[in-house]
Amino acid sequence: MQRETELGAFCRKAEGKESGFSDLQGIRLVVEEGLNQLPYTECTVTTPTGYKYEGVKFEKGNCGVSIMRSGEAMEQGLRDCCRSIRIGKILIQSDEETQRAKVYYAKFPPDIYRRKVLLMYPILSTGNTVIEAVKVLIEHGVQPNVIILLSLFSTPHGAKSIIQEFPEITILTTEVHPVAPTHFGQKYFGTD
Repeated sequence: MQRETELGAFCRKAEGKESGFSDLQGIRLVVEEGLNQLPYTECTVTTPTGYKYEGVKFEKGNCGVSIMRSGEAMEQGLRDCCRSIRIGKILIQSDEETQRAKVYYAKFPPDIYRRKVLLMYPILSTGNTVIEAVKVLIEHGVQPNVIILLSLFSTPHGAKSIIQEFPEITILTTEVHPVAPTHFGQKYFGTD
């Protein structure tokens, strides 16, 4: 946990190339832990030299879903660890007048209802966007107990809101702090 705490502090103050590097490290840590939560089976692999290696492989039926736009920053980290994983997308934006989250777009693998889902959203502040995303996944037949939320930074309020609404969800984050960094997507993609 010490490494994640140091990384969280570094991410908050880093700028430019340092920021991108530390963000990638944090993403990679959360993605790898998310993958550790997925089911696997034991397998035997024969190496090119004929050696039999006992290992594990993921069971079929996993996918990632990024909440656009900032969640897309986590896609490469997932692909780096699991090249063939299917990735869906959800676009949710807050209404300027009501501050309510509104779904504008959702595209998933057609059999998402049979898959374990790594839901990617780097900054969890109020939890409203994630709650709407989970509702969309449920509408597509996904059970909350197979959803693992991957987040870099979370506020206690945001995590509590999600757990109150969907207690079966697993939340993985590098940091829980009352103040989450804002504008992650703009900073990460260089559009701030």
